[in-house]
Amino acid sequence: MNQTNKGGPTLPVVLGIETSCDETAVALVRDGYSIESSLVSSQVDLHALFGGVVPELASRAHLEILPALIDDALDRASLNISPRQLQCVAVTQGPGLIGALLVGVSYAKALSLAWEVPFVVVNHLEAHLYASFLAGEPMEFPMIVLLVSGGHTMLIHMKDHLNYTLLGQTHDDAAGEAFDKVARFLGLGYPGGPIIDRISTEGNLGLVTFPRPMINEGLDFSFSGLKTAVIRWAQNNPEASEKDIAACFQEACVDVLVRKTERAAKMIGVDRVCLAGGVGANSLLRKRLGELCQENGWEVFLPPIALCTDNAAMVAACGHWKFNRVGPSPLDSPAVASLGFPAS
Repeated sequence: MNQTNKGGPTLPVVLGIETSCDETAVALVRDGYSIESSLVSSQVDLHALFGGVVPELASRAHLEILPALIDDALDRASLNISPRQLQCVAVTQGPGLIGALLVGVSYAKALSLAWEVPFVVVNHLEAHLYASFLAGEPMEFPMIVLLVSGGHTMLIHMKDHLNYTLLGQTHDDAAGEAFDKVARFLGLGYPGGPIIDRISTEGNLGLVTFPRPMINEGLDFSFSGLKTAVIRWAQNNPEASEKDIAACFQEACVDVLVRKTERAAKMIGVDRVCLAGGVGANSLLRKRLGELCQENGWEVFLPPIALCTDNAAMVAACGHWKFNRVGPSPLDSPAVASLGFPAS
């Protein structure tokens, strides 16, 4: 079940499928590191009208686009890949929207049976850790990973492939969730994170200093209070510019994320830091994390912007390591909306 390229060495290729939320994604990844093809069909325009993701609409869109996307990904691969020569089919099991997850998991099972190749389920959060491995630069263990997305904010000690310790996580709102809620209140549109990132470059950081929740307390996070503080301040100062408010909010959020990451790295004694998750595309966070690592003489790994948000390449890469070290998953493996991070 491995792909051989024109008489060359065996090249295991994994087909990855990602349908956890509002992006339908398919990718082919070789050896867990090299992207053969990676396609993402975004539903942003579909959900923008509602100011957020509508689960039923997301599920229907996945059903409509997934078959064609799989065919397209196979056609675009640089290797001449036959479906029956795949190492395995890897799919996001959770966490996410249950209807959306069921579409991907069910389709992956059908392909596994039809093509007679192994089936592997992947944790969506775990998959995000593998985005930087696809950037083309060698990465060594151990490392501290800051995973920041719309639904999760975590600090993880990654000791090896599939070997993690969860050091800290959010008590309430995730950082990405706070970005979206602040953007919605300010009338900036959806999704809020990229919009706040863009307009903050023109904002005045001296307007107001928002609180940094739990910044001096351990490795856990809390962004609900920051979000509420921003909204209340904006309500009491209606004349203030959205750009200024966005800039001051983003500064507070990034400050907490970077300071906590520094504390984790020094506490564990690790000199490698990796960024992961959708908020990993934020320009200020990438800049400040890079500066932190430069000041401390640490290595920093920043995934390509296209691999920060949900994609199937990270699912395929994680699936490669999971298949090699754990083996295939049972075909009765369910989709799990509230799947937790697989830390020790």
